[in-house]
Amino acid sequence: MEANFAKNLTGSLERDFDPSYLARCAQLAMVLEVSASPKPGNVDRDHDYPDTTFEHFLTSAIGTYPILEEAARSHSGVGALIHASARESLRWQRGGNTHFGAFVLLIPLLMAAGSSRPVSEIVEETTAEDAAEFYRAFSVADVYVDAVPDIDLRDAESIDKILKEDIRLFDLMKLSVDHDLIADEWVNGFTRTFRCADLIMEKAEKMSINDAIVCTFLQMLAETPDTFIQTKFGRRKSIEVSNHTSRIIAGNRDLNPIKPRVHEFDRELIREKVNPGSTADIIIGGLFVALVLGLRV
Repeated sequence: MEANFAKNLTGSLERDFDPSYLARCAQLAMVLEVSASPKPGNVDRDHDYPDTTFEHFLTSAIGTYPILEEAARSHSGVGALIHASARESLRWQRGGNTHFGAFVLLIPLLMAAGSSRPVSEIVEETTAEDAAEFYRAFSVADVYVDAVPDIDLRDAESIDKILKEDIRLFDLMKLSVDHDLIADEWVNGFTRTFRCADLIMEKAEKMSINDAIVCTFLQMLAETPDTFIQTKFGRRKSIEVSNHTSRIIAGNRDLNPIKPRVHEFDRELIREKVNPGSTADIIIGGLFVALVLGLRV
């Protein structure tokens, strides 16, 4: 779908793809994702975490508008834009890291949409300075991360190493591809993001946007263990959550027949503080692509 995404942004569709429009698509993607319920384990309109609430996510989505619009106007500077989005998010809310993974997906997608270039080209052209800015963003967002060989995300000296050895941000993503869904998207052409967009658009023709998002979330979680869970609780737990999700959906195409079991699983994960955050980020990226290509709520 990436080729079609780039092609459709050349002006052949009768819509205005100016930076303001694209930024609003990104905002709406974040708002729709956090509003959708029930999504097992994640903050939504029906429940919060003790330190991070539904309102924190809404505030982050609205407050970061200037950075999102700037990204849609930009042809370079991915790392600095990710860093800026993390800072801007925290200027407006006290709930901590709400959207860091989503920003890592949305910034290059916004840049691709704004320039009608493939997003794979955007990320492959990143520089060592982008990588350094990305690392600086970690101290801002306080993100859970797995170790990267030879480079400690919490060590300021790693930035010197990155710049000295000219390690691009894309190269860093390649080091993380085996244990991070967002890095995998960067390295492998945002395939899950574009597939997610297809699924949401297809489902939204047959059900409400809430149910389309939830059903897509469940399908994506069942197919791929969530790496945010893996980072916090280990690979075994991430697989367990995916397998449980797969048993719940068991071929169902509609949310209503399985909703009681989804709510039960949601309560279980909330009690355990197990949240499939990487899957939620993929949903946000997919919603952004779908909205740009014409999805209407």
